[in-house]
Amino acid sequence: MRQLLVNPIGTVRINEEGVFIELDAKYAPALKELDGFSHLNVIWWFSDFDNEQSREVLEASSPYRNGPPSMGVFATRSPVRPNPVALSSASILWVDAKKARIAVAYIDAHDGSPVIDLKPYTPSLDRVEKPRVPDWCSHWPKSLEASGEFDWENEFNF
Repeated sequence: MRQLLVNPIGTVRINEEGVFIELDAKYAPALKELDGFSHLNVIWWFSDFDNEQSREVLEASSPYRNGPPSMGVFATRSPVRPNPVALSSASILWVDAKKARIAVAYIDAHDGSPVIDLKPYTPSLDRVEKPRVPDWCSHWPKSLEASGEFDWENEFNF
């Protein structure tokens, strides 16, 4: 099988000032016209779980309290998977193309997580009108906005 080469374009930064996507300066021109979008799909690397042992896990105990006892990792959003790639949608607060910096409302990444790509959220490509999910998670919020008010603490086994 062919090896793929993926290079980080920046880093997630979380501090007392807020949550940011900080890109390497050479990628600043790639931010042109991004400020017209309200949301961003951030593709990042679960770097804390990038090890041989984590990459070999294909099934695990359910991370969800209401989920089935065992699940394949492709049915979860677990960082433990063959390739620790993550996808998060984030609300854009502002874009500073000159400083190659984007402020976002929230992202489920750790400070220092490598960012490997950014794509603007566009409803024509990213929104599914009537998604189907298993019964055990059908009570979850129907949007990113509603997720902020949801009690996620009662959904996970960790």
